[in-house]
Amino acid sequence: MHCAGCISKIERGLAGVPGIADARVNLSARQVTVHHDAGLKARDLVEELARIGFEAQPRKGAFARSESQVKPLLAPLAVAAFAGMNVMLLSVSVWSGAEGSTRNLFHWISAAIAIPAIIFAGQPFFRSAWAALRRGRTNMDVPISIGVILATALSFHETLAGGAEAWFDGALMLLAFLLAGRALDAMMRDKARTGVDALLSQAAQGATVIDADGALSWRKADELTAGMVMRVAAGERLAADGVIVSGTSRFDQSLLTGESAPAAAGEGTKVLAGTLNLDAPVDVRVLAIGADTTLAEIARLMEAAAQDRSKYVRIADRAARLYAPAVHTLAALTFAGWMIAGAGWYQSLVIAIAVLIITCPCALGLAVPVAQVVASAAMMRAGIMVKDGSALERLARIDRALLDKTGTLTMGRPVPDPAVIASLPPAAAGVALALASHSKHPISQALSAALAAKGHRAAELSLVEERPGEGVFACWQGRKVALRRPDSAGGMAVTLFLEGEPTWVIPCSDRLRPDAKEALQRLARLGISASILSGDRQDAVERVAQELGLDGLGEADPARKQAAIAALQAAGHRVLMVGDGL
Repeated sequence: MHCAGCISKIERGLAGVPGIADARVNLSARQVTVHHDAGLKARDLVEELARIGFEAQPRKGAFARSESQVKPLLAPLAVAAFAGMNVMLLSVSVWSGAEGSTRNLFHWISAAIAIPAIIFAGQPFFRSAWAALRRGRTNMDVPISIGVILATALSFHETLAGGAEAWFDGALMLLAFLLAGRALDAMMRDKARTGVDALLSQAAQGATVIDADGALSWRKADELTAGMVMRVAAGERLAADGVIVSGTSRFDQSLLTGESAPAAAGEGTKVLAGTLNLDAPVDVRVLAIGADTTLAEIARLMEAAAQDRSKYVRIADRAARLYAPAVHTLAALTFAGWMIAGAGWYQSLVIAIAVLIITCPCALGLAVPVAQVVASAAMMRAGIMVKDGSALERLARIDRALLDKTGTLTMGRPVPDPAVIASLPPAAAGVALALASHSKHPISQALSAALAAKGHRAAELSLVEERPGEGVFACWQGRKVALRRPDSAGGMAVTLFLEGEPTWVIPCSDRLRPDAKEALQRLARLGISASILSGDRQDAVERVAQELGLDGLGEADPARKQAAIAALQAAGHRVLMVGDGL
């Protein structure tokens, strides 16, 4: 598969098979997803695809990756480009006026270089065209192959006859340009697939399992089963979804929710594959593994998004089905018309070949992927990864933007209130700095940085203990001290407790990005309305939404975000989702 025509042939061909409800092609992954009756087996689908003209094999595993198509194109591209440049150098003398035996010698040298190179470099097109023709079908490679073969054959005929013209260089450079476009297109499709692979790689490859006799053993992720109990050490990622049966800790869920603040978890809390245990060992009973995990569900959402095609793509698919027959008909009519006009078979054939070559999809095959790669590289340098080249085209039609909060509209890190920091007595500030330095919690790290920037020195503590979900506790000069969560759950804050003294509450805030309001104003001028869709707490989302004058929905996991986007699309909106957690 390498063009919209291939997608159309597969989907239309399979749709007509009894027992198949629908088929959707993911060109980036070179995979087709088929919804069919239970009576149809994988081999039946493979045979149907072979009848259409495509070799296929069942996918091994829920997310097996297809091989990259870039490497097989590099050798043909190098041969076509190198041979084409050499033949063009030889052609300079011919086009400069060389005649007689000198011209014939250069033609023969060009033929000796070009014919083997064309046979080798044209294989990707020749094999595809032959596979289609054997089954009574056409594709974009058929006119390309016919044009290249006829141009080469006519050039060799001219060389044998001692003619003045040969077009070996044109055939070679046509192949080189088309192969370059196809290689660039394959690079883009590989890049589109890496997003799913990178996500799935975040799950641990295995886990330490507590056996029935209490012994610990290491199991690969695919050997885990529901009901097993994993022991997850601090610093480890989970290999499966589960529920904590023993222990308390905090988990970094930013991979799934996009929120940087760790979430406290204890007995009975559900934890998900791919999340990172930060503080203490916990025992987790396995609930779901492999393709049944939430992480895999998110990957499926990403693959489903890659299969979705907008209206303009469906129009292009229909046009692609008519492309090859239209080109063949036009070339045949051109040949017949010039024959009727008395031009003779030779001149008529030259013009018909020119029609085939000129109508080869060079613009679509080279200009579009080149533009996509260049634009994607420029956006990557700006911190934006393009996973699908068609996204650049869809972006121009956007009328609604959904914005994540943390790290998108805000800085993504807590900032202690400067006024409270300045009001702390030196002794209290030193204790707070010492306590904060013993924790990896983002608020503790922010507090430590803010106090150090004010020139405070850490106090000497003893019996320091960090309790997951509670705070850091210690002794200072014989007095109990602590840096802990406030009694109120609202907002981000930390309390500093010194035995015998009033408790200090240090509020923290995730500040807006300096350019957030300006960016929203620019979106409004473009006619794009915006709102917030975040996995953070609803009260935190509402505060930011009120400050920016937007609507906001919080506590949204990836599936809920996907549903919100789908609802807007069903209402006729073209939606842009900005941020992570989806």
